[in-house]
Amino acid sequence: MMRTNKGFSLIELLIVVAIILIIAAIAIPNLLRARIASNEAAAASGIRTINTGEAAYSSSYPMTGYSTTLAQLGPGGVAAACPSPPTTTNACVIDGVLAAGLKQGYTFTYTPGAGLPMPTYSIISAPVQPNQTGVRSFCSFEDGVVRYQPSGAIAACNSTVAALGQ
Repeated sequence: MMRTNKGFSLIELLIVVAIILIIAAIAIPNLLRARIASNEAAAASGIRTINTGEAAYSSSYPMTGYSTTLAQLGPGGVAAACPSPPTTTNACVIDGVLAAGLKQGYTFTYTPGAGLPMPTYSIISAPVQPNQTGVRSFCSFEDGVVRYQPSGAIAACNSTVAALGQ
């Protein structure tokens, strides 16, 4: 009588596990790069949104100029509703998450200018964990051009920082 083997041998199972590990080793770095690219795109978009919000704020409140804090551009909290009508402290020109200064692996640091009406501002966006949540840092000021640094933090946003898209 002949014995019939049912199931897989140890070698066959080890080959399948090895193939799965090879596929994972190829896929995981690509997934991380895609996540970093997504976070960077969101950070650059956030800078553009803040620039647009500042333009709307300064035209809505010409006696104030630009906002003195990033939170003034939002509704007054992450889940807060916009006041009716909007005010200089809760202008509702950007969303509450962005106004809180942390979005999708990037921190947004807002620096107002001096004087009234507020003549200038600067916004810098840097990855929370460099090389994990993002590689590039982004910034802009009242000229509305989004700038970036290929790696590392931006100390001060000015016209010497490379413009995005160049």
